[in-house]
Amino acid sequence: MGAMKSALIIRHVPYEGVAGFRAPIEEAGYAVDRIDVTDPAFQTIDLALPDLVVMMGGPMGVYDREEFPWIACEIERLRRRLVADRPTLGVCLGSQMMAAALGARVFAGPTKEVGFAPIRLTEAGESSPLRHVADIPLLHWHGDTFDLPEGAEWLAKSHQYRHQGFRRGANLLALQFHAEMGEDPRIEAWIDGGEAMIAAAGTTVEAIRADHDRYGSQAVAAGQAMIREWLIGLV
Repeated sequence: MGAMKSALIIRHVPYEGVAGFRAPIEEAGYAVDRIDVTDPAFQTIDLALPDLVVMMGGPMGVYDREEFPWIACEIERLRRRLVADRPTLGVCLGSQMMAAALGARVFAGPTKEVGFAPIRLTEAGESSPLRHVADIPLLHWHGDTFDLPEGAEWLAKSHQYRHQGFRRGANLLALQFHAEMGEDPRIEAWIDGGEAMIAAAGTTVEAIRADHDRYGSQAVAAGQAMIREWLIGLV
């Protein structure tokens, strides 16, 4: 048997982990490790080395570089990985990091998008792994967005935001939505720290919890199917 492949999960805050995506990544033969951006060791890691890098979400924005000095360093090292076309998955803030590393503009959007809602696929999205999550209510939790990077395929949109996903080739996939969340108890940490954002989005804590109970398992199952297909297609 050959050596196991390596997967590195980058956490921008401790409560936004790989969640439901862990199972398909491990099933695909990856040994999963993780690191928080606040760990001093993060600054020295060569992000081009792991066989797979998964960049998770966080409440900060790509443009908050003075408050979070690690952002510029992370984007620069991520850029080298993406130029080398190394398998990379970005979720929410992670997708925005990927867009920035590919030279696209990342900026505050016109509204907060929080809660469970379906995405709509583009023509390219219908033939992509995102077909597994089409028309299924998925968790959204953001207020930032990005322009489509040069050379990337636009895959999905929502009622409120045009860019919900893109890919470049087989190896780079960026998802604005959270198809990994729906069964992870850490959703309570999102809610406890997100009351203002929930209110700004025009919803309520009670509605978030009710939809999490109603749609969460279906969303995670669909997200896992999406990631399984994507991992199979890596080159």
